[in-house]
Amino acid sequence: MSKSKLGTCKTPNKAALAWVDEMTKLCQPDRIFWCDGSEQENQMLCDLMVQSGTLTKLNEKLRPGSYLARSHPSDVARVEDRTFICARSKDEVGPTNNWADPAEMKKTLLGLFNGSMKGRTMYVIPFAMGPLDSPICKIGIEISDSPYVVVNMRIMTRMGQAVLDKLGADGRFIPCLHSIGAPLKPGQKDIAWPCEPDPQKKYIVHFPDESVVAKKEGWMAEHMLILCFTSPRGKKHYLAAAFPSACGKTNLAMMLPTLPGWKATCLGDDIAWIRVSKDGRLYAINPETGFFGVAPGTSRKSNPNAVDTFAKNSIFTNVALTADGDVWWEDSGMPAPAKAIDWEGREWTPDTGRKAAHPNSRFTAPASQCPVIDPDWQNPEGVPLSAILFGGRRPSTIPLVNEAFNWEHGVFLGSACGSETTAAALGQAGVLRRDPFAMLPFCGYNMADYFAHWLSFAQRADRSKLPKVYFVNWFRKDGNGKWLWPGYGENSRVLKWICERVEGAAKAQETPIGNLPTPDGLDLSGLNLPGEDLKQLLSVDIAGWKKEADDIAAYQAKFGEKLPGALKQQLDELRERLG
Repeated sequence: MSKSKLGTCKTPNKAALAWVDEMTKLCQPDRIFWCDGSEQENQMLCDLMVQSGTLTKLNEKLRPGSYLARSHPSDVARVEDRTFICARSKDEVGPTNNWADPAEMKKTLLGLFNGSMKGRTMYVIPFAMGPLDSPICKIGIEISDSPYVVVNMRIMTRMGQAVLDKLGADGRFIPCLHSIGAPLKPGQKDIAWPCEPDPQKKYIVHFPDESVVAKKEGWMAEHMLILCFTSPRGKKHYLAAAFPSACGKTNLAMMLPTLPGWKATCLGDDIAWIRVSKDGRLYAINPETGFFGVAPGTSRKSNPNAVDTFAKNSIFTNVALTADGDVWWEDSGMPAPAKAIDWEGREWTPDTGRKAAHPNSRFTAPASQCPVIDPDWQNPEGVPLSAILFGGRRPSTIPLVNEAFNWEHGVFLGSACGSETTAAALGQAGVLRRDPFAMLPFCGYNMADYFAHWLSFAQRADRSKLPKVYFVNWFRKDGNGKWLWPGYGENSRVLKWICERVEGAAKAQETPIGNLPTPDGLDLSGLNLPGEDLKQLLSVDIAGWKKEADDIAAYQAKFGEKLPGALKQQLDELRERLG
């Protein structure tokens, strides 16, 4: 089907050309635009969206090169109950995912995509996850009728002609298809945020038989930040950390340490691809090139480096627009404006009685603008991991920091990861929600098989060189609901203890749940922390842990016989140690 081709991108790859041709016939766009990722192209698309009302140009003096987008209320977050894993059987998908029959789902999607781009431009977006010369770089070709997707993909990935050059004539790629689902009839007037408003017609779909790459190839694709923590004497330790939503992942990734002489640099805030290198160690890369962070709560106090990162060339979605053409959100550390336009485009004042920004509003900003970006953040080989951290928002029971006894115990801690629900995670607030490895919305196959994959790295890598595993909890409260730990930059004190444990230097006490710092093991110099608070942070609540063990047992039972025996054994041993 011949359509007018726009853009300068070219490829000799016959499979890519055939994929685009097939989707053109299905979606029936008016035009096809091959994206080259250039600044000129980006500016053209931004100007186009300003004209259509999709974007608002922000004050060039206050926020250079930046824009605000307001979505439809039905398009504010990834919807877990509309995310489907389409494997051949329910057993392959497991109890934590929504299963759909692959043939039936493809039939449904073919019906929805048929003519879905009529009257619109189809954008062909060649993109790469990971540095182009990395051994685990993956290339995708996304097709979308949303210019908003294009400009965000340009920030978040390596995108454009260089990717097609890397793909070559015979290279393999992952096909990705997206549509806003709002075809235009001849003469029909468009709207600022066109979309399919019916939630039951929104689908996020994975076909694991065709796309579970990391497991098949023997590496791990994880929902983790990566940071480098450097001691005053210049010793570097690379850490990866997995936290559920609203647990301070981006804040830790760009942390400003309060400990004199210690330095933290950021390699990524959201995704880590981890592989076994030739030296038997686990190496991690951040496959993204941008930050897609939650805006509310991000401030000079919580994350000064993030504030500097999105100072320019950024896209803000569903935050408030101030009278002087800047952006604002709750807990931004800035005084509330006297008047603003809220995320739904309505006039807002502090007395309105509603939030100015959506709780899941976002900023998209280039990682290269981060003032503490690590020099090795684009190293194609990645960086060697000294430690892996898991965490959650737990007001009781879970101590400030806990070191796993060994790799299997560490995998057990990650598999039992839980957090109190918040606005960014669907469900009732304040309820404990198990989120293994912080991967609940992202694991595209049976979680029990995923646990087994993690356990297998004790054999795949050199066991003696595996990263130490820790569980951290910045969110402990006392009986009156007061935070016991100050968090933010003070978390550097916990990271210092972890790094010194890796080196075999820091003091620890063996407990039934793992190795905890001794009362004098943490560097608390200059921190006026009451002794009673420290005692609660570093104690083992036996009764609370017995209840925790019962809750973990109920969660493990969901996986039936597929649950790896090593995790059942870890639970049995925990109960035995608890007495």
